[in-house]
Amino acid sequence: MSRGRLVVISAPSGAGKTTICRRLERDHPEWRFSVSGTTRPQRDHETNGKDYYFLTDDQFDEKVSKGEFLEWEWVHGYRYGTLHQALEEALANGETLLLDVDVKGGVNIKQQFSGDTIAIFIDPPDMETLAARLKRRGTEDPAIIKQRLARLPQELAYKQDYDHVVVNDNLETAINEVEAILKEVE
Repeated sequence: MSRGRLVVISAPSGAGKTTICRRLERDHPEWRFSVSGTTRPQRDHETNGKDYYFLTDDQFDEKVSKGEFLEWEWVHGYRYGTLHQALEEALANGETLLLDVDVKGGVNIKQQFSGDTIAIFIDPPDMETLAARLKRRGTEDPAIIKQRLARLPQELAYKQDYDHVVVNDNLETAINEVEAILKEVE
């Protein structure tokens, strides 16, 4: 059995990384989605254990103290982390594992699993489009949207550390570009 691969997809908030990951997961049922842990409150449309593992601060602290996270970060006031076990299992079982992680976490995973990782940065076409997408989601109040937009330059600085950059100015085109990248490196 050949070793699996990790597909890291990162982007600034609102650039479309989760939508792209979900479409890849739907269109490629043989691929798995890595479920991250977070202290962020669950949104109405989300399912615990499918979208995220929604954890209390104490539960998150316990996982950190036990070394269960490969990496974790504070993002927009909440903690998000990638669990070791899912990555190790996917690689050992020859699976493709999709990881929807923040930009700093993506770089950490790429460094720790350099030979097994394909890192793709999803770039928003411009700040105005990104702001409109965040507002359209209707999941955050204006202060959080402002905070997310203020973080944009910091997040964009990481794209140079990724193997590929895909501009998401059209969702279908972006998905096709990501699929082409993944087929090229199979």
